[in-house]
Order: sequence, then C-alpha cells, then structure tokens
Amino acid sequence: MDKLGRMSPMLPFHRKLALGTAGVALAVAALAGLAAGFIAHDKAEDTLVAQATEDTQRLLRHEGFRPEGVQATRNAQAAAQALVAAHFDIVQIYTAGGLLMAEQFSADGRALDAELPTRGARGYTQPWYERRFLPGRRPLLRLFIPLRGEGQALTGYLEGARLVPDVQRERMLADARRVGLLVALAVLVCSAALYPLVLRLNRDSQNRQRELLESHIAMMEALGRAIARRDSDNGIHNYRVAWISATLAEAVGLHGTRMQELIVGSFLHDVGKIGIPEHILLKPGPLSPEEMLIMHTHVAAGEDIVSGSGWLAGGQAVVGGHHEKWDGTGYPRGLAGTDIPLVARIFAIADVFDALCSRRPYKEPVPLETAMQALRSEAGKHFDPHLVQVFDQQAATVYRTLVEADEEQLQALLTRMVRKHFSL
Repeated sequence: MDKLGRMSPMLPFHRKLALGTAGVALAVAALAGLAAGFIAHDKAEDTLVAQATEDTQRLLRHEGFRPEGVQATRNAQAAAQALVAAHFDIVQIYTAGGLLMAEQFSADGRALDAELPTRGARGYTQPWYERRFLPGRRPLLRLFIPLRGEGQALTGYLEGARLVPDVQRERMLADARRVGLLVALAVLVCSAALYPLVLRLNRDSQNRQRELLESHIAMMEALGRAIARRDSDNGIHNYRVAWISATLAEAVGLHGTRMQELIVGSFLHDVGKIGIPEHILLKPGPLSPEEMLIMHTHVAAGEDIVSGSGWLAGGQAVVGGHHEKWDGTGYPRGLAGTDIPLVARIFAIADVFDALCSRRPYKEPVPLETAMQALRSEAGKHFDPHLVQVFDQQAATVYRTLVEADEEQLQALLTRMVRKHFSL
C-alpha cells in the first residue's frame, strides 16, 4: 500500500511483465524450435544426399563403371545396378546429349517411376536434388548429378530417386524434434534468466519517469500559486477548480491524456495574468473598456507561455478556451458550441461554480441552490447544457466537499486525482 492507501501498482505490473515475457518467450521458443527442427531435418537430408552423391561419383570413376568410351553402355548398366543396390530405387544414366544409356529399378522402383513427372531437357552443371511427397506423404529424394570425364568435360548425366525408408524417416524426424525441443528449451531458459534484468531496468525507467512527472507537477503547482498570489489569492482556487473539473470530467467519461490536459490547464488557466499590470489586475472597482481589453490579453499571453513549455503545453486548450461561451459571445476567438474544446467547456462550469461558492474579499459565498440556479440559467448561453445537466447530479456532493474541506484537505483531494490520472 502507498501513502494514499492505494494498492501498489507494481504487483500488477510484475504480473503483466511476467505474463508478457512468458508469452513472448513461448512464441519465440516455438518459432525457434520449429525453425531449428526444419533446419536439422534439411541438414539430415543434405547429409544423406551428399553421401549418395559422393558414393556415386566415386563409383563412376572406377574403370569398370565409367560410362564413356567403347564400353560406355555396358559400364553404365553395371553402374546403375550397383547404385540401385547401394542407394537408389531408380537410376537413369544419360549421355551428354540426353540419350538414355542405362536404367535400373529396385523392387519398388518401377512403380515409383510411374508416379514421377517426366523431366525436360538436361543442362545442369552442378549436382542438386529435390524433395517430393508421393501419395500417402511418402518422401522421395531425386538426385541430379552431371558426369565429367578427364579434363572436367561433361560426359553425361545420372539421375537417381530414392524413397526414404520409414525407419530412416522416423529417425530424421526424431532428431529434428529433439533439436527443436533443445533450442526451444534454451530460449525459455535464457528468457527466465533475463527476466530479473528486464524487470530491474523497467523499474528504473518507471522510477525516472515518475520522478520527472512529479517534478513537472510540482512546477505546475508552483507556477499556479505564483500567478494566484499576484491576483491576491493564496492559490487554493487552482486546487478547487482543478478538482471540480476532474470530478465533472470523470462523470462524462474523460480519461487518459485528455484528463491530464484538463488538470494541467485548470491549474494554469490564468497563467497569462503574469503580464497584466497590477493596477488593472488588483483594481477594486469595475474595469474601464480599455482596461478590459488589456485584461482580455491574458488568454493569448497564457497560450504563449504554456505552448512553449513542453509538458505544460497540454493545458493550452483550457488556457486558450476558458473564456469562450457556448453561444459564441466569449473571447478571444468567439467560438461556439462544440467548437469549444470539451476540456474548456468543463472548466468553465467548474470556474464559475467555485467563484460563486467561494468567499472572496469582496463577496460572501452563495448557497448551493443559488449557484446552481445561476448555472442552469446560463445553460445554452455561457455553458454546454449537457454538461450543466451532468454537473447538476453531482453538485451537492461537490459543494459539501468544498465547504467541509480545509486547504490541506483540498490539496490532498487534487493530489489523489493527479496520482490517479497520471499513474503515479
């Protein structure tokens, strides 16, 4: 539990990070295992083919099996018989021009040959092979080997086919599965070993982000209090209107970045007054038209201040729109209806409600019903009528809280709201 009585967010984060890491590790392990299995299986096939190719070429270099010269046909037939006995189910030896010199089949070879597609013209210069699956998913390997005599001149071609025996196929698959499982296990072990490091780095990053955010909020509060003191206020008005605004915003479903922008903007809504001369800002009586025009410039000045202040720029919508009115008679832009940002429309209600219900040097607070009657009478003119209806349902609770809370309690109310919506 933290100082505010909330459950610590770290436990859910631990669980979320653990589940996320486990999910990623399992997915990577599965993919890596499958890939390793396929690679191991292909490597086993490559080894099988390489052995058959090497034995074939060694045999054909022997004088009695060399398919060239005056004994070429007889030698080719002898070579085909020897190769079928050793490695293949089908062996076919061709001349360099593509004419069949010899052909030999195992007991199953002729039936297999009927299932294989016929080949076109030969012209390959390097040994190669292909894998085929015959009906019933029976794997068959076909080898294509160019034959070369002395001086590496092409003398013919040997094409062989071998149906992989079930025992050998099961052994290759078992080896591939074993390699895949070992790779998958290695990935999982590495992920488990790295998890504490990832957790610590993430915790450090979160702590730095939290410290930075807290410093931003402290700067916001300090700036808000400084401006409030210029306006003969102790700054509690900023806490009150920010809390009222956030309370109303929660009722209409505002959350995330927009809620954060509302809180920042509510606290800094009058930041532009820093540029208003004191004889106007603190004038006890009504302002003249010229003085009123100068007072209105605090909105644009406030926008200039927050727009160039990085994190505080989120409050620009409230700072620039808190004097706009629903019917378009506000300033500085004369926006109307939903053209006014929602956060500014929410703040306008909170600002006027607090002004009515607060004690000021020049006025006493008004009762709740008087304040709400004033808001209702301005619905559709000054205020968004829908927001007034929503606030009407919570006004009694808000009013009672404001009346009963002292300055320290009001600050605590806003602190809880800030921590809630800024994930502190």
